[in-house]
Amino acid sequence: MDMRFSDADLAFRDEVRAFIADNFPPELKDRSLYSMTRDDLLAWQRICHEKKGWAAPNWPKEYGGTGWSAVQKYIWNEENARAGTTPTNAFGILMLGPVLCAFGNEQQKEYFLPRILTGEHWWCQGYSEPGAGSDLAGLKTRAVREGDHYIVNGHKIWTTLAQHADWMFCLVRTDPEAKKQRGISFLLIDMTTPGVTVRPIITMDGAHEVNEVFLENVKVPVENLVGQENDGWTYAKFLLGNERSGIAGVARSREAIRKLKLMAEQESVDGEPLLETPGFSRKLAELEIKLDALEMTELRTLAAESQGRGPGPESSILKIEGTEIQQRVTELALEAVGHYGLVFTPPGPEAEAPAIGPDYTRGVAQRYMNMRKTSIYGGSNEIQRNIIAKMVLGL
Repeated sequence: MDMRFSDADLAFRDEVRAFIADNFPPELKDRSLYSMTRDDLLAWQRICHEKKGWAAPNWPKEYGGTGWSAVQKYIWNEENARAGTTPTNAFGILMLGPVLCAFGNEQQKEYFLPRILTGEHWWCQGYSEPGAGSDLAGLKTRAVREGDHYIVNGHKIWTTLAQHADWMFCLVRTDPEAKKQRGISFLLIDMTTPGVTVRPIITMDGAHEVNEVFLENVKVPVENLVGQENDGWTYAKFLLGNERSGIAGVARSREAIRKLKLMAEQESVDGEPLLETPGFSRKLAELEIKLDALEMTELRTLAAESQGRGPGPESSILKIEGTEIQQRVTELALEAVGHYGLVFTPPGPEAEAPAIGPDYTRGVAQRYMNMRKTSIYGGSNEIQRNIIAKMVLGL
């Protein structure tokens, strides 16, 4: 594999770097996502869309995407991570958009895709249920067709940022007699429909990030069915393949390690910088080696994508290693700041107050706690290992 960028790639990198420097709102740089409003969270996406048409790097050009090569998408992610921009709202751009491009009908594409790009519609993901998280095919939310509508009843959980959402893409059971994977459909649900109730779940870092969503006799027009009834498992797997690849987060982990090194240079043990102590430097080196290996896997995935092959079982490898690296970075950061790691500042106005101790210690404990989730969402890492065993190793 030739790892060198072409002259055209380098020119594109310079263009991206200049665009970010000139247009990303400096007041949003490295802000906690939980101190941001909905408009804050959408600001960068809207700027990219309005000024460059760059909001959806992973969409086909005919639907408002960029038409970028795999290398260009890689460069885009790298430069955004380096600059500390606000991450893209994943549910519309990274997850639902590709599903609609591939499986939606023309009316759905014409109506929903432009509104995702502009940020007019915020989407959330109705997958997990209290009894069907890792075993997603065991979901029990029912949709019964009555004339031109489905009547939906059920309970979704861990629904990220549903408090902001206008719409939810939702897996529902439409044929309870079929085997688990065959009886599922993929519906688009307007969150303002009577019978939809969102209740907050406060996570252990004090953030309101996830929610429960209750669906009680919710009427959903039949035209909001994506693809064919009872074929939703196909679309769900397609979406999860894209989600798991995106979860790897190589570029942002690279930037997080850079900041961790700066932190470890400032902290000391017996007068020696923590970064130079054998124990800590060994842990950091092991982490960087893992990230280098993950980056090679990501590049191979991008190379396959550039040849027309979508994410396959390798997306599970990206998900496992990527999330465990993200967790390890926060563990080492907590170790590096020592007793300052005992400081807990809940999200809200207090999070913007002066740090107790060096400024780089702000939020370290919260990030550590929040990142415990990464090995669970998008399909738990235990499930991903089962997928690799079956699809890659043939066990």
